[in-house]
Amino acid sequence: MNQLNNSVLFVTGTDTEVGKTIITSSLLKAFQAHNIMADGFKPVASGAQCVKGLWCNEDGLALQANSARKLPYDWINPNVFEPAIAPHIAAQQAGRPISIDDLDEKLARISEGAELVLIEGAGGWQVPLTESTRFADWVSGHRWPVVLVVGIRLGCINHALLSEESIERSGCQVVGWVANHIIQSDEVLDDNVDYLKKNMSAPLLGVIPHQPNPQSDKLADFLDVTSFLED
Repeated sequence: MNQLNNSVLFVTGTDTEVGKTIITSSLLKAFQAHNIMADGFKPVASGAQCVKGLWCNEDGLALQANSARKLPYDWINPNVFEPAIAPHIAAQQAGRPISIDDLDEKLARISEGAELVLIEGAGGWQVPLTESTRFADWVSGHRWPVVLVVGIRLGCINHALLSEESIERSGCQVVGWVANHIIQSDEVLDDNVDYLKKNMSAPLLGVIPHQPNPQSDKLADFLDVTSFLED
């Protein structure tokens, strides 16, 4: 897998609620279809419910369900906070600050035995982990390749180009982007996708049509991951 560094791929989005989780889950299925044992990792999530005495986030549960291995929930999502607010604020309120060293340790745990780990961020590229550290700092410190999920809606061109520029300036490479139609497509939105195809430096991995109840195994068919598998 020539574009993957240390068998890790980081998935970020142009904003919150752009479909990072369903795209990450679909990427897991796409890699697994090529016999790559790929597991999901949601290092930090806010917004959780108590399930059988364990606080769980909906995104973390989705990655757990779509990972190649059957892993404990806290391996998939080690830092989960009840309120659906910015992660660094939720961590402060809970008295459990997030540290990069801890994230590295938890990633090392899940990486053992996995051929590929897809890390799903929270929100967009510059979301804070602490008052002085952002997700971008952690990812760029490792120079992981990045997949950018673009939520296709009004304003997506600006958000996509700014996100790609910020990622590249940090020293990371955007190895692909996904056009995810989070609302019903129309001619204008299709034109936005065409513009981004011509102006994004990264290759387009797939265009996901709008679906009220998206399923990762079906959406995987819209994603082309073969470029990652070339020697």
